Amino acid sequence: MEHRLHSIRRRFDRSAKASYDAHARVQRVMADELVRSLARRKQGSGETRPHLLEIGCGTGLLTEMLLRDWPDAVITALDIAPAMLEAAERRIRSKASSTAANQRLPVNFRLADAEAWAAQAEPLSFDLIVSNACFQWLASPQETLRHLRLLLRPGGLLTFTTFGPETFRELHESFAAVYRSRSLEPQRHGLAFPSAGEWRTLLQHAGFEEARDESVIRTEGYTSVSEFLHSVKATGASASAADASRGLGWRSLFAGMFREYEKRFSAPEGISATYQLLLLQAEVPS
Repeated sequence: MEHRLHSIRRRFDRSAKASYDAHARVQRVMADELVRSLARRKQGSGETRPHLLEIGCGTGLLTEMLLRDWPDAVITALDIAPAMLEAAERRIRSKASSTAANQRLPVNFRLADAEAWAAQAEPLSFDLIVSNACFQWLASPQETLRHLRLLLRPGGLLTFTTFGPETFRELHESFAAVYRSRSLEPQRHGLAFPSAGEWRTLLQHAGFEEARDESVIRTEGYTSVSEFLHSVKATGASASAADASRGLGWRSLFAGMFREYEKRFSAPEGISATYQLLLLQAEVPS
């Protein structure tokens, strides 16, 4: 577990210091949709100063939107990567009305593993918990959702975006073709993404009510497979080589995948990549 957390932290630290925001086009779309989904909630909210928890704030893209739409909220924002938190703090400080170095930020940024933090936090602390493009990284989603359920006050809402199983369909089909061409069983490369139905089941088992979901298929274009993989890496994810020791070396595997991808999914302007974007919301009984 510790090795896994260290690996994730290292990836996102590297991304924050490089060009995360420049490559996070899809993540921005997801953040926009998440905020849109909260508009009705905000209009009907009777809370004068709601308490919000953001899980996996990254460089502060969603944090900035939440501050814009919920200026009176008390916001706690968590992230596992120090460099991401530093970037988020710079973003929010740059938007503040004062430029004083000792100005208190309108967000309480916390360096923390969200799963461990949620298990130890004070119950009934928040009216709203949000997360953008983060829950696919949860090691124990069922247990974590139960902990988040306990953090929400009666009538509270959990809403998050994540990626669905159709994400990177072209990449997975290309890898699978290489394995089959060598009479080997295909292996999964990168994260496995639960479906919307699987998330709804997890939410219901965690004690949430009225779990709802939206799913959108989005196609992104890239000039080449190399550019696509670079963009994925720049946002902290990875098309890892899985276990390439079963008679298929790393170089041979990726060379074959490149060929298959370009053969199957090329267009005049480059190649395409599918993203399935999921938005889920669930409430705590009043």
